[in-house]
Amino acid sequence: MNIFMRRLAPEMGQDQTKQQIEKGLRLYQSNQTDKALHVWTKVLEKTSDPGGKFRVLGCLITAHSEMGKYKDMLKYALDQIDTAREMEDPDYLTEGYLNLARSNEKLCDFQKTVSYCKTCLNMQGTTVSLQLNGQVCLSMGNAFLGLSVFQKALESYEKALRYAHNNDDKMLECRVCCSLGNIYVHLKDYEKALFFPCKAAELVNDYGKGWSLKYRAMSQYHMSVAYRKLERLPDAMECCEESMKIALQHSDRPLQALCLLNFADIHRCRRDADLCSLKVHCLSEGIHRTRGQQEELREQVVKFLQCVEELELYCGMCGESIGDRDQKLQALPCSHIFHLKCLQTNGTKGCPKCFKSSMKPGFV
Repeated sequence: MNIFMRRLAPEMGQDQTKQQIEKGLRLYQSNQTDKALHVWTKVLEKTSDPGGKFRVLGCLITAHSEMGKYKDMLKYALDQIDTAREMEDPDYLTEGYLNLARSNEKLCDFQKTVSYCKTCLNMQGTTVSLQLNGQVCLSMGNAFLGLSVFQKALESYEKALRYAHNNDDKMLECRVCCSLGNIYVHLKDYEKALFFPCKAAELVNDYGKGWSLKYRAMSQYHMSVAYRKLERLPDAMECCEESMKIALQHSDRPLQALCLLNFADIHRCRRDADLCSLKVHCLSEGIHRTRGQQEELREQVVKFLQCVEELELYCGMCGESIGDRDQKLQALPCSHIFHLKCLQTNGTKGCPKCFKSSMKPGFV
């Protein structure tokens, strides 16, 4: 950048960098993700403080992880490693390699995850690095689970749990409990698969007032999976709905996807007649379309759309299917889901579906 450009875009000092990072965090915590990303990106362009640059890269890594943008997450993790090397600080370097491991874990490159985790553990020495070891073991356990090396996964989770207890790190303990619930689902020990996320939920209730709601959402999701495996389907549905509501509020797309898959499995376990009918009408439509039977085809299309309406797989305001387009969704306290843009045009008039139901005979 030449001198003229530097005058147009002056660099930020340490104090200003810190203020802007904190501003971005406040925006992010109030679900103004786009504005937070804009603030952090500007900090990255202008800051002259290496420590501030490292920290803002960490914010961008977390945000892109929760948005499911794992390639961007990896890009920022690589930038963070470069920054840590410039600073020649072992603590920053350990944290950078941990984020690199997490990025590869999200991208399902589990061999690289294990390799970067081992690099982190070999770099231990300072107090800060040692405090990260629990998170490193958790990421390594997740990678071993992805590789179906269950014994090593369990050993890594147990180490992570010991670090959590030794450091009195309740947030790490909560995350490890959720991962233990996940591995016991794979091992088909469903009582343990329920025990650990229930323990995570207890930690959220006891210590989680200042935590992100993602910890509650995470524990509720894993409880839901265990309840489904135990065929306690009403409990599974209740926990999954709670998790989905938080995921929608915080634009956590990976968790939204997991919840949708779990909803489908719950309905499959219940053998819901409506879903079976939906599938039958869809198959019948294909058959009639192939045979050119237009009248029968129209009849099946009408029945299919009626099923979709009854299952509420559409926005109750604009009528478009939910999930067809990359549009933000919003769950109301009553659990009804709409497109966010539709609710914004609705103002503060409450839930359209609840209002419509209250007007039906027998509900007035």
